[in-house]
Amino acid sequence: QEVGDGTNFVIILAGALLEQAEALIRMGLTPNEIAEGYEKALEKALEILPNLVCQTVVDVQDSDVITKAIKAAIMSKQYGNESFLTPLITEACVAILPDKKTTFNVDNVRVSKILGGSLYQSQVVQGMVFKRQVEGDITRAEKAKIAVYTCPIDSVQTETKGTVLIQSSKELIDFSRGEENMLEKEIAAIAATGVKVIVSGGKIGDLCLHYLNKYGIMGVRLQSKFDLRRLCKSINATALPRLTPPSPEEMGYADNIYTDEFGDTAVVIFRQDEKESRIATIIVRGATDNFLDDIERAIDDGINNFKVLSRDGRLVPGAGATEVELARQINQFADKCPGLDQYAIQKFAQALETF
Repeated sequence: QEVGDGTNFVIILAGALLEQAEALIRMGLTPNEIAEGYEKALEKALEILPNLVCQTVVDVQDSDVITKAIKAAIMSKQYGNESFLTPLITEACVAILPDKKTTFNVDNVRVSKILGGSLYQSQVVQGMVFKRQVEGDITRAEKAKIAVYTCPIDSVQTETKGTVLIQSSKELIDFSRGEENMLEKEIAAIAATGVKVIVSGGKIGDLCLHYLNKYGIMGVRLQSKFDLRRLCKSINATALPRLTPPSPEEMGYADNIYTDEFGDTAVVIFRQDEKESRIATIIVRGATDNFLDDIERAIDDGINNFKVLSRDGRLVPGAGATEVELARQINQFADKCPGLDQYAIQKFAQALETF
């Protein structure tokens, strides 16, 4: 959970240790002695490991070094595609790491899976990609201020119930016009602040849509609260709970907002061309859902490896080389131990040989 990868390693090692423990119990050792031996062997292993480091990643901003470091993890999941996938993942990760001081958050690299095409049509977008259509007629905006609302964009109903007595047809027309004017005022006030795009967490009413089109505002509806939150982070906006004109601090900004189609899937893309973008999206293309899921898992592992590299850049040789060397040295260590736990330490070395 901490590293986000290495599940097979953990399961194989745990299984091998248990298997060896059974043999020890048949020999007559107590579970306590076995556990003690295993713990001693573990301490020894952690002592040996730093001496086996073959290479260290110093600069996490350097794409070439990172690509080399992450490649092994991608190869274990997607052998043959690693030379294409690894640079994609590196580009996405390095782009959202603004400086050394910030911790890298795995959640900031999103994966958007779109059926159709081939894997080699995948790409990285700075910003967010949503598999949705826009609501109104306006399909693109550039260098736009964005207002984000968590509420539906619709006429607000009054809090108290009231009865309206209408005497003539003129009053009826005025009554509905009053509501329309109020709505128009609200949308006009939002447009006056310079907002070109409105993102809503709820539905956008028909009448509102009419006024959004009238004032040339693009409407996007997102159904997921989490997506809204991520978008706010990506464009630096504050989500507003009611339909009020946003203050300059509460507005977000994106260089390019446009709709695009991948295959037969329509998407809305919020793109940041500056370096300030805090979120990157990898658009993955592929022929089947299963294939897309596999690629997504590989990408997740790559991103998690990047996170670990940004904390500690030390690398050891792969392909089981490290495990065999550990087994060799732990075996020698077991021969020097006087107590009964030497048998358990030996078995720990044998468990490592499983790899």
